[in-house]
Amino acid sequence: MAKSDKTTNSEEEEVVLLQVDTGDIIKLKQILDETVANTFLEENMLEGHDPNAKNVGLKEDHKLNNIKLILMTVACIFAMIAQFSPLPFPESRPVLGCCCALYFMLSGVLQLITTFLDKDCILITKVVDEGLTAKENLKKNPNLTKYGLRVRTIFPKFSEFYAVRIEYQGMETSPFAKQTWSVGQFFDKEGMFDEYGLMYEVEALYRRFEKGKFDTEDDKIKKE
Repeated sequence: MAKSDKTTNSEEEEVVLLQVDTGDIIKLKQILDETVANTFLEENMLEGHDPNAKNVGLKEDHKLNNIKLILMTVACIFAMIAQFSPLPFPESRPVLGCCCALYFMLSGVLQLITTFLDKDCILITKVVDEGLTAKENLKKNPNLTKYGLRVRTIFPKFSEFYAVRIEYQGMETSPFAKQTWSVGQFFDKEGMFDEYGLMYEVEALYRRFEKGKFDTEDDKIKKE
C-alpha cells in the first residue's frame, strides 16, 4: 500500500514539475499559453500557494474556431475534388480552375482571420456566470455578464518577458488588465516549470480585472 502511494505521488510530481527546453521559444510559449488558458477554464484549487486561490472556471466560446474549421473543411473538399475529379483532362480544366480559385480564396480568408481577428489571442470565453463572482464585483464591473473575455499573450522574440492581457471580447476600446513577468520567475536553470506559480499569478490578474481595477495605456507607457 505504501509503495502504491509513493508511486502515485511520484507521478503527480512529474505532472507538476514539467521540464521544458527554455531555448525552444515556440515550445516555451506553447506551454505558457496552455497554462494561462487552463487557469481560466478549469475549476481546481491552486496547490502550493494561497489555499483560497482557485482556477476561474469559465466556459470557452468556440464560435470563431468553428467558423475556421468550417472554412478549412470546405477548402479541403475543393482540393480533393481538384485532385480526384474523374473528368479527363483537358475537359476538367474549368472544374480544376474553379476548385483552385475557391481553395486559395478560402485559405486567404483564414489567413485574414488569423491576422486581424485572432492576432495574439489565445482564448475567448463566454460571459461570466453570476454564480462565479461576488455581487459587489458585478456592481463595480457589470460588463462581466454582458461580454465574454478575450485573453491575449505577448512574448516578443529574443525577450525574457511574457505578458498576459485580459479584455472584453467584442467591445470597442475595452478596458483591460495586463501583467508582465520574466519567464525566469517560473523556470529554474534546468527548465523545471512552476505551473502553479504562473496559474496563481494569472488568477490574481483576473481577480483584479473582475473587481474593475483596470490598467490604462498611460500605465503601460510609464512602465516602459
